[in-house]
Amino acid sequence: MASDTKTLITNRTLCKGCGICVEFCPKSVLNLENGKVNIVNPDFCISCGMCEKLCPDYAIWLKSEGGN
Repeated sequence: MASDTKTLITNRTLCKGCGICVEFCPKSVLNLENGKVNIVNPDFCISCGMCEKLCPDYAIWLKSEGGN
């Protein structure tokens, strides 16, 4: 059975800097830099998907690599 690794991806062009993803990230993976989302601690990401679910601008998501 293949492992389903997920990578956190951002599109800073779509980000309006609301900070919702930063506020709700349980592992402090994100911050705002120059008014845009920035991934600062990718190794701490637990792929919970809170950032993706709460982003009103669809500027952040988890991309599956391998598996289904």
